[in-house]
Amino acid sequence: MDSDSMGQIIVIALLIMASAYFSASETAFFSMNKIRVKNMALNGNKRADLVLKLAENYDKLLSSLLIGNNIVNIASSSIATVLFVNWLGNSGVSVSTAVMTVLVLIFGEITPKSIAKNMPERFAMFSAPILKVINIVLSPLNFIFSLWQKLVYLIVKPPEDRGITEEELLTMVEEAQSDGEIDSHESELIRNAIEFNDIEVSDIHTNRVDVIAVELNTSNDEIEKIFRKYGYSRLPVYKETVDNIVGILNQKDFNNRKNNNDSIEKIMNNPVFVVPSMKISQLLSLLQKKKSHMAVIIDEYGGTVGIVTLEDILEELVGEIWDEHDEVIENIQKIGNNQYRVLCNADLDDLFEKLNIKNNIDIPTVGGWVIETFERIPEIGESFDYENLHITVSKRDDRHILEITVEVMETQEDKDKNKYD
Repeated sequence: MDSDSMGQIIVIALLIMASAYFSASETAFFSMNKIRVKNMALNGNKRADLVLKLAENYDKLLSSLLIGNNIVNIASSSIATVLFVNWLGNSGVSVSTAVMTVLVLIFGEITPKSIAKNMPERFAMFSAPILKVINIVLSPLNFIFSLWQKLVYLIVKPPEDRGITEEELLTMVEEAQSDGEIDSHESELIRNAIEFNDIEVSDIHTNRVDVIAVELNTSNDEIEKIFRKYGYSRLPVYKETVDNIVGILNQKDFNNRKNNNDSIEKIMNNPVFVVPSMKISQLLSLLQKKKSHMAVIIDEYGGTVGIVTLEDILEELVGEIWDEHDEVIENIQKIGNNQYRVLCNADLDDLFEKLNIKNNIDIPTVGGWVIETFERIPEIGESFDYENLHITVSKRDDRHILEITVEVMETQEDKDKNKYD
């Protein structure tokens, strides 16, 4: 083998290495986690800062990478053709095509892209200084291609960039949990925070029939008994009817001033009134502004729908909050093989999620769903089927149902699976 052939082989090898560099850089910048790189840049990493600047104009960067990759691939194929023709004559063209296709695929595309995919941030920071120089060198060509791109966009209008949707963000959280980057508790907290703005006051309120309130003329002794019996720190105060709530009585204020023979009217605070459709994120800001822990929900006629507390709002973020005086109550409790006891104030979404059933029903509570199904308040023992669930009313009072029993029945798919197992 003469020195010319050896020189050509070395040049081909260098060009394939350059092809590998361009291919890996393209994959690295496409696959990298921008949030991770941004955090590194904020911590003073200059390479990460350069990567972000290059990524800001990804079209220009991609153009440089593709131009560079095509130049080195065409050059290596041309030199290889000359080399093999010198060795094999006219048949060298076919051999050169076959050999270079294999070499470029393995060493110029597949291998470097696989490596870059597994460590995109590291490779992007390694290649950034070189890409900065390449961007400058190829600026004239990039300018021409940018004009062509604008012409293409006039013909084929690209869709507007909507950014990251809430569904995509939730998917990212699920992927981060499955990859082990965050645990289940962190994942749940992030999901709750993302969905926080979608929740309305009506989804978390305490209905008026369950509200413990006191009449304006109630004696101090009676109020003290109610505070002691129910363990609440605040009680709504109404005048004549619960539809006319006139204040919120704080237990601490009551205990401090009851011996002064002050009337409830002097002790209680002004209530905060809200509508059922108000978002709880807005209510949280309102309660903070008013320095209040409770809001009264009213309908379009001014009647009382129920109440909502600051604790109710916070529970949508962090889950149930129990203090040392609370009796821990499980809304959904397993009582047997495929059987559950469910309180009717339980969230319908929670029930269906626990039983792996898709919820297409726009009703917040289990009790509301059951009453909607019967179109009346059912008697104890009455039942109905939904999907693979058999629901039976197990407890009620004069005005509403209190508890149901849910039996998960075997589906045909489960029967077929058990048959072949």
